[in-house]
Amino acid sequence: MQSFLSYLNSKLTPGEAGNFAWATIYILLIFTGISVAVIAMNWLERKILAHMQVRLGPMRVGPHGLLQPIADALKLLIKEDIMPAEADRVVFWLAPVIVVITAFTVFIVVPFGPTHAVTDMNIGVLFMLGVSSLGVLGIIMAGWASNSHYPLMGALRSSSQMVSYEIAMGLAVVSAILMTTLTPDGVGTLSMIKIVQAQDQQQTWFLFRMFPFGFLAFFIFAVAMVAETNRAPFDLPEAESELVAGFHTEYSGFRWSLFFLAEYAAMLAVSAIAVTLWLGGWMRPFPHWLAGDGWDAFFSFFPAATFFLLALIAFFGTVRMPKHPAFRIQKAGLGAFALVLGGIGIVLLIPAVKDRIQDIYWFVAKVSVFQYAYIWYRGTFPRYRFDQLMKLGWKVMIPMGVAVLIVMAAAPAFNFVW
Repeated sequence: MQSFLSYLNSKLTPGEAGNFAWATIYILLIFTGISVAVIAMNWLERKILAHMQVRLGPMRVGPHGLLQPIADALKLLIKEDIMPAEADRVVFWLAPVIVVITAFTVFIVVPFGPTHAVTDMNIGVLFMLGVSSLGVLGIIMAGWASNSHYPLMGALRSSSQMVSYEIAMGLAVVSAILMTTLTPDGVGTLSMIKIVQAQDQQQTWFLFRMFPFGFLAFFIFAVAMVAETNRAPFDLPEAESELVAGFHTEYSGFRWSLFFLAEYAAMLAVSAIAVTLWLGGWMRPFPHWLAGDGWDAFFSFFPAATFFLLALIAFFGTVRMPKHPAFRIQKAGLGAFALVLGGIGIVLLIPAVKDRIQDIYWFVAKVSVFQYAYIWYRGTFPRYRFDQLMKLGWKVMIPMGVAVLIVMAAAPAFNFVW
């Protein structure tokens, strides 16, 4: 108990402090938070795409379809789980588990704040790249173990796509690491937390560092992370034009839901990495341009204001609902949801909570922008052909990444400081 309570005043992550109890708590919180975020993304994607296409989206299960993701999860849990007769049973079972584990393991080194991470490794970036690269093994295993031609074709397409864009992604990440050396001591770092602190020390996000080269590195990473997560317009492995689902065609029920969970968890993971490397991590917008107690107090009310705004939107939707007995339950449910959101906003006004939540709020807010971009891309861009996908990766992204890397590597030697 003494070890448990003593960590409350610690300035280290649980892993650095060797506090396994708090490390376990952080892991459980991250797992729960990511799972809830996946549920929210499921609902938001369907509703936002519906509004983009001038339709309603889910409306029947709960007010405005809020309970639709929960209904889908229950359906998948009780749905019959079929395994092909000629499938490799062990590999078929292990494939979705590996995909999920690799997607969630990346979050061990993702810093939601100076101390809000499971641990801070001095090789955090290498750990992140290494673990995220293992996800392709699960996809190949799923396609091969099904003993069917279509899943195998989808797995091969997915593996070639992910390997191709991992090279460009790695070059962009190395460019970000080199920017950490643009300090008086010239010492860089591979620690995710120290990369954010380097941006704070240099008083600028790496997105704007050595402009436009920092922006180009970010652009390469942003394109590669969409291809890495098999999202539109790079969702070739799903092979919807062939009326099959790609590498997970033969999966159903709970095993299929694991692939679904892993895809959205990977989207959150690469978005969190992009925020850490280029967008200042947990730092609020313009911390040095808009410095001072007044600006700090102004930005500190943003978390509560966000929930009050969401509560107001929900309350407005409650008022606009038809006054008909059939809508009574939905109206009560949406009104209760508005009260819950407002209650969270009130809790976030408590000084101790308000001060503690700032870094987590700004980190999550930046990640949310990327999640909206994923949905926006899906509703906007047409799907690439596979040859176009490979051409973009090998003939555009990789040469651009090499060029940016050369400039970043040469900058300290020539004292180029933008």
